[in-house]
Amino acid sequence: MFDFAADPDQPKPMLYNALARAADALVEGERDTVANMANIAALIWQFVPRLNWAGFYRAVGDELVLGPFIGKPACIRIPFGRGVCGTAAATGATQLVADVHAFPGHIACDADSRSELVVPVLAHGKVIAVIDLDSPEPARFDEADAAGIEWLAQVAARAI
Repeated sequence: MFDFAADPDQPKPMLYNALARAADALVEGERDTVANMANIAALIWQFVPRLNWAGFYRAVGDELVLGPFIGKPACIRIPFGRGVCGTAAATGATQLVADVHAFPGHIACDADSRSELVVPVLAHGKVIAVIDLDSPEPARFDEADAAGIEWLAQVAARAI
């Protein structure tokens, strides 16, 4: 059993440092991509407060396919370029959305979501997945959250 302690009251850089180190330790030596994504999603849920969804979409051809996550059932397939996740996959750029209802083409998998952070996972310059975080709070995510999840995406890239 793994027991990683998360202190949500610590400064975000310290929280995300601890999250990335925990993820790195958890996936070390494991080659199964589904197991690694599932454990990273669980760590995100444990470390990052005020979420209603956390997980992965995997790049398969020209669309994203639902991967391991924690939250309500989600959209299974998202075309590149559609919604927040598809935009992150198509552009290879982090999407930090304060109000998902104001995002053109937003796909509402969970009506409770108000803000979203989507970070592409890159391997050899190619998007292989995205990490998707949703919150029921407007403007829940900031640049420190984006930087922290981008760091985690580097760990994920080596594990998936």
